Amino acid sequence: MSGGDMAKPLLGHWSTDGDPSITPAAGRTIGVLGSGDFARSLAIRLVCSGFKVVVGSRNPKRKAGLFPSAAEVTFQADAVKKTDVIFVAVFREHYSTLCDLADVLAGKILVDVSNNTEINHHKESNAEYLASLFPACTVVKGFNVVSAWTLQSGARDGNKQVLICSNNQEAKRIVAEIAQVMGFTPVDMGCMSSACEIENIPLRLLPAWKIPIFLALGLFLCFFTYNLIRQVVHPYIREQKNKLYKIPIEVVNTTLPCVAYVMLSLVYLPGVLAACSQLYYGTKYRRFPDWLDQWLQHRKQIGLLSFFCAALHAVYSLCLPMRRSHRYQLIEMAVKQAMEKKMNIWVEEEVWRMEIYISVGIIALGLLSLLAITSLPSIANSLNWREFSFIQSTLGFIALVISTLHTLTYGWSRAFDENQYKFYLPPTYTLTLLVPCTVILAKIIFVLPCIQHRLLRIRRGWEKGRYVKFVRPSTTGEYSSGETSSNV
Repeated sequence: MSGGDMAKPLLGHWSTDGDPSITPAAGRTIGVLGSGDFARSLAIRLVCSGFKVVVGSRNPKRKAGLFPSAAEVTFQADAVKKTDVIFVAVFREHYSTLCDLADVLAGKILVDVSNNTEINHHKESNAEYLASLFPACTVVKGFNVVSAWTLQSGARDGNKQVLICSNNQEAKRIVAEIAQVMGFTPVDMGCMSSACEIENIPLRLLPAWKIPIFLALGLFLCFFTYNLIRQVVHPYIREQKNKLYKIPIEVVNTTLPCVAYVMLSLVYLPGVLAACSQLYYGTKYRRFPDWLDQWLQHRKQIGLLSFFCAALHAVYSLCLPMRRSHRYQLIEMAVKQAMEKKMNIWVEEEVWRMEIYISVGIIALGLLSLLAITSLPSIANSLNWREFSFIQSTLGFIALVISTLHTLTYGWSRAFDENQYKFYLPPTYTLTLLVPCTVILAKIIFVLPCIQHRLLRIRRGWEKGRYVKFVRPSTTGEYSSGETSSNV
């Protein structure tokens, strides 16, 4: 079966007549109970993998056209009799309709691929419920974390892992071999008690992203409120000027780089805190606090959100000259210049500041793009550990330094201008410099030979206060053993 055929929509008509490439290779016969999209995609994938497939349906004549011609579509009872491994691709509420087949199913391996609509919707998992209905069968939970699209398009798309659990080791081995032949990676999750956890996995919405997203939203809300007070509320109270038009573009565009910059620094701050903990306790074997451990695990998501905000900032900045308010301001400046008979308003310092500011910002965005791309599993898997570490650690820190230069260039000397302190509040960019500068300073300290050497020894297993045995030569040429403290 060609790769182009595998990419056809699920609801499209499938026909393999006249295609010699789909003739199934001699191998195990697999049964599939059900005729929905998932059952159809499963049958297609099995046929492409060289299995003989028998599909059991309550209406085989009507459903036969949905399956490849290489698969046999028959009644459920007939399909069960022809195979020992059967994929049960029906919903939990329809399990009871299979009870009439209990005698024929005895001794068979049933692979439950179902999912629920809610997390922990039932007291027992679907696989355990199926096992209770058919005690004479061996039930294996698997393939529920793989989508119908992934099955139909092959393991080249989507997640390649297939989570499997069962109380029978032999049944798990057989299902795992089937998954491997289909191009997936089977993962043994243990006994049947793990089925509930496996069934909850497809229902979780971005579990690793919740904390980073809430962090980004919190930072955005704080900086947005701060900028709103400075750019809108202050001129309205002090000068009675209506600046509400700035909210959709200018205030948002001032907020986005602040969030991106701080989020990028938060990617490397937990590494600094972890290094400080190891230096303080003199060991790498002491567990980090739970909050720091969670922080370390979410660095990838925090970095990707930083890149997202930076990309939005770039797009918003490109749109600034397109605003009608900006055109009005340009016309107003031109009229004012003409009335004052100014022939030249060129300010060399401002020109250089903006040129450097934009150039450095483009470089920073390019490095963030590289970090984001190499965070993708398909790209990361093509890199060895040294390459991945160099990009994510070294180039990531360089991106933080360049982002700091971008921020400093934006501020230039305006941080010392008293007119910039509205309501006695400092400019926003000065607040964003606190965390990144702390990280950069700490990284510079860690590069010092005395600190770097001690930290390297700790990460290689050295512990403060631990006594180790060593062997030394005596004056007679013989060797004698002794003890010394490892912190000497």
